[in-house]
Amino acid sequence: MVGLAAAFGSGAMTNPIEDIEKAEVILVTGSNTTKNHPVIASYIKRAVKFKGAKLIVVDPRKIPITRFATIWLRQNLGTDVVWINGMMHVIIQEKLYDEAYVKTRTVGLDELIKAVEKFTPEYVEHITGIPKEALVDAARLYAGASAASILYAMGITQHISGTDNVKSLANLAMLCGNMGIPGGGINPLRGQNNVQGACDMGALPNVYTGYQKVDDPAIRERMAKAWGVEPPSQPGLTITQMMDKALSGDIRALYIVGENPMVSDPDLNNVRKSLDSLEFLIVQDIFMTETAQMANVVLPSAAFAEKDGTFTNTERKIQRLRKALDPPGAAREDSDIICDLSSRMGYTMSYNSSLAVMEEIARITPSYCGINYERLERGGIFWPCTGTAHPGTPCLHMDQFTCGLGVFHATDYIPPAELPDEEFPLYLTTGRLLYQYHTGTMTMKSPGLNAIAPECFVEISPEDAKNYNVNDGELLRVTSRRGEIRAKARISEELKPGTIFIPFHYAEAAANMLTNSSLDPAAKIPEYKVCAVNVDTAI
Repeated sequence: MVGLAAAFGSGAMTNPIEDIEKAEVILVTGSNTTKNHPVIASYIKRAVKFKGAKLIVVDPRKIPITRFATIWLRQNLGTDVVWINGMMHVIIQEKLYDEAYVKTRTVGLDELIKAVEKFTPEYVEHITGIPKEALVDAARLYAGASAASILYAMGITQHISGTDNVKSLANLAMLCGNMGIPGGGINPLRGQNNVQGACDMGALPNVYTGYQKVDDPAIRERMAKAWGVEPPSQPGLTITQMMDKALSGDIRALYIVGENPMVSDPDLNNVRKSLDSLEFLIVQDIFMTETAQMANVVLPSAAFAEKDGTFTNTERKIQRLRKALDPPGAAREDSDIICDLSSRMGYTMSYNSSLAVMEEIARITPSYCGINYERLERGGIFWPCTGTAHPGTPCLHMDQFTCGLGVFHATDYIPPAELPDEEFPLYLTTGRLLYQYHTGTMTMKSPGLNAIAPECFVEISPEDAKNYNVNDGELLRVTSRRGEIRAKARISEELKPGTIFIPFHYAEAAANMLTNSSLDPAAKIPEYKVCAVNVDTAI
């Protein structure tokens, strides 16, 4: 998206976390915030309880944060573009948008107006299940705020329409003049502690550090001079593409660092076949994960408290990480392992400290060029930070967008790749719990956490439990076109009939045995959040 690519391409928040408490209205969607981002949830709750903010929650489940909501919209799975376009339809029809902002800061309004014309409240109700009156109330509430913040997470992105979902939220924020102002913005909540920093450092297949495009000749020439080697001229592959090529034999070796695809990737039966097809698999991790158990070679690495460096969090704040402990046994810092491997393969990499790494990052990364350890000793700094005298940028797009004018992108509704049918009549959506984390690599080593959240479960509505003759705590078999798992039923009022929920943490009943590997065509993100399943009592 022209003008917003720097923020949205990286999945970074446009505003700092503290701005949540400056918002008049907060719109939370695709985020079970109290479970997945409990610290940020505390800001939302304080804003509502003590600062007078109004909260709109859009989520198919009755998640805990809905208790604080002025309006809760309960959409059908995979229909986010519809309700967002519907809100914009109301805002445009009632002339509630920020006309001055739109005229001076954006382009493409005419195309947007045409695109949302058919998304009347009646049409939106038919597709999403959201009552038309509630949609209109939400649109008026959001548009009427002097500052409104949008917070979203993987419930928005993990769809085949994930890119369209994000673009639509950006359209909504720009339409109401909520970009580049305190208390506003569009703010994705990252799923892991340093995933923002990893993306910033080029751990994506199409960019170098700071989201500099791999296929830009000028950038590539500058990187070649800095590194003394000619880097690739074409983007690489995403994880799901690598798995496909491993299965076909086009990729014969994989080196996996700090990732556990045997629990976290969709369609796990296919993932196992892909990894089994490799001639050579290296896994570098802090524990023997399910993926590491399949490896030819395991390289033990140091955990976060056993190394020195920086983390960059979800609000783009770069912070120092200081070593507190020596790593156990043969474990080494990831950077040392990578440098040794590189040197043995013919490209010498030698850094005498993490300080030297940070100095190189600053030399080659425009958005980090003002960052150094001396400044970080005094506190965290928000990128972009374009010089050592620059204070950093807590709020993006204050005066203009990165590339000038923000562009409205007209989007239409694309149904999920897989819908319920006679054989698989229920929707499945997946997510996380407060007391387990990601694939459980660390949290499942904690007896206390395991006592609270010991096993997988199938959350099912009372209506569906009655229809399928399911009792609470009964062992269920859940099947999809890709596989099956067994887990105990948990009857819950959080769900609407026709949808079940399974947390994805548990390898012994891995929800991703069931999920669909269909990809968003732009971002190549799998559709973890929607697939079709059947349930019955386990035999």
